[in-house]
Amino acid sequence: MYRVDPQKAITDHATRQPVDQEQRLTPQAEAIIAAPVESSLSGTVITGVAQVAEAALLALLGYGIHAAYINPNSDAVYIPVILTTVLLANVVFNAVRLHRISAYRTLYSQLGRIIGAWTAVMVVLMVGVFLFKASDLISRFWLITWLLSGAGTLVIYRMLLRILVQRWTEQGRLKRRTAIVGGGNDAAILIQQIQAGASRDINLLGLFDDREGERSPDEVLGHKKLGRVSDLIEFARRTPVDLVIVSMPLSAEKRVLDMLTQLWVLPVDIRLSAHSSKLKFTEKAYSYVGELPVLDMADRPISDWNLVFKAVFDRAVALFALILLSPVMIITAIAIKLESKGPVLFRQKRHGFNNELIDIYKFRSMYTDRTDANASKLVTRDDPRVTRVGRFIRKTSIDELPQLFNVLKGELSVVGPRPHALHAKADNKLYYEAVEGYFARHRVKPGITGWAQINGWRGETDTIDKIMQRVNHDLYYIENWSILLDIYILVMTPIRLFTSKNAY
Repeated sequence: MYRVDPQKAITDHATRQPVDQEQRLTPQAEAIIAAPVESSLSGTVITGVAQVAEAALLALLGYGIHAAYINPNSDAVYIPVILTTVLLANVVFNAVRLHRISAYRTLYSQLGRIIGAWTAVMVVLMVGVFLFKASDLISRFWLITWLLSGAGTLVIYRMLLRILVQRWTEQGRLKRRTAIVGGGNDAAILIQQIQAGASRDINLLGLFDDREGERSPDEVLGHKKLGRVSDLIEFARRTPVDLVIVSMPLSAEKRVLDMLTQLWVLPVDIRLSAHSSKLKFTEKAYSYVGELPVLDMADRPISDWNLVFKAVFDRAVALFALILLSPVMIITAIAIKLESKGPVLFRQKRHGFNNELIDIYKFRSMYTDRTDANASKLVTRDDPRVTRVGRFIRKTSIDELPQLFNVLKGELSVVGPRPHALHAKADNKLYYEAVEGYFARHRVKPGITGWAQINGWRGETDTIDKIMQRVNHDLYYIENWSILLDIYILVMTPIRLFTSKNAY
């Protein structure tokens, strides 16, 4: 997979368009943005849940037959056999591609293959029983009954699964909102392949191409050209885009690299259409969108099961932290109220995932008549706008604790790049003007704490070097994310609070 070097991208490329001033797009693009969008479902998560449910059904069925008809004292023999058989069945089902969304949609093909695969697994079990001379330990009645009832259960399960997947397909919830980069004849061939093998998996929004004239007409096979590649960045920030398919030959290296350097700031999967390459790779080199073979160029940083794991982790930690720290929050609220007039909480607009504007909550640390909602002036040492209580809660980051409610709402993560104020500046330059590729840090949800903060880059950002260091650390976190890294950052955060000297 191609990876953009964050350091090089920060030096070479910037998206200079201010995100709070919407870029003008074509009328066709604006119409797509204005249309309502149905929430989509992850095919990877669906197949994962389907596999677990199927394995559980087979295991429970096997054990149920054993419990009903066989001596229960033989659990020590049957349970390992059942679990091993179910694991083997899952491997075989995946080997014959039975756990794909496209397979779930079929009827006779799916049922025929699932019965054949299950029968093959049970034959292997029977041969194993014979070879290991375990026929005295394993009941033939149990084997035959599990084989037949398992086949019937799989048929019923797969038919119900097909009905569910077909319903989601008709609702468009399994389609990935897709944009094509490229135009002309290459794009026409790609669209034909999508229509032939991936029409139920792709919702094709339109095309983006930097070329003009005959090489890139305004419409290809009924699909409009929505703008240039740079317009795709603004388009994807204002309406969900899941996938970008590049219709360019690998020989057009400069065009491909320029496109990737522009689009790497977006939280989307980028794929290169295999039809545009004259090179023929091995089967394992390709991934598939429906039946369309593609080459992976870049992935959304956190997606599918990782997105589920992180969401569960965030909410569990936030809920536990709110319970544990509620006395601290109550005392802080009372102290703020006693020292100065005004609300206890302060709300501020900041950029969230993919530059979406969100309201984050903080304990008020400034005098009410001196608050700076846009953070146009950075807080400095002994800043007269900050109250005595405010200095303490800013130094200890207690002022950030109300953001745990943002985490429960799904707007923030516990760990991630810190959300910056809209008009925050370094050396009198807005952050996105000071740092090339700044918006790439918004490919994941922002967090209450992050990799930059535990490495000493919290507090005042009065120089360009300081904000560049923050962004570099944020990009490192995005490229190397794991739940273990989140846990490490979470554990180190309170430790670093006692050694930090930059927060005022």
